[in-house]
Amino acid sequence: MQRREFEYERHGTRCFILTRDVVTGKLLAPVCGPTRTEEDFLAHVQAVVTTDPLVTRWHFVCDNLNIHQSEALVRWVAQISGIEKELGKKGEYGILALMPRRAAFLSDPTHKVVFHYTPKHSSWLNQIEIWLSILVRKVLKRGSFTSVEDLEAKVLAFIEYYNRTAKPFKWTYQGKALTV
Repeated sequence: MQRREFEYERHGTRCFILTRDVVTGKLLAPVCGPTRTEEDFLAHVQAVVTTDPLVTRWHFVCDNLNIHQSEALVRWVAQISGIEKELGKKGEYGILALMPRRAAFLSDPTHKVVFHYTPKHSSWLNQIEIWLSILVRKVLKRGSFTSVEDLEAKVLAFIEYYNRTAKPFKWTYQGKALTV
């Protein structure tokens, strides 16, 4: 029997920034905090990249959230890729002027870190979204958390548990045309 309460008391929220390795199925360098800023995302990407110094090129699949196309991210990718050309000024000129220009720069396959952006309304293509549905079913749905620290601890404990037995997702679509 599951407990259901009449009155719901919200203790607060946490922002999780997660990266899933599609080869092993593990979550790399999970970040949890009160905010989800471009600095938070950049710190997460930097932490993921340091998990394996032997990797010569990293590929990240992201949605089109503005923090995934930030000025700080462009400057860092340029730096670690050895690009010394002028990047411009955010909102005014150059690569940094507009988000589509920053996205195009970050998607360049010659960089050490390459970002791939899913089309709008296609979050099902992003494997972290699939993993988040597992988190909701296993931990969050009907969960009872006494504080944001309790929520954070339970989610991070689940990630640790999940990583011990993680496997890559097996895509089952065969590319065959649907028949009516």
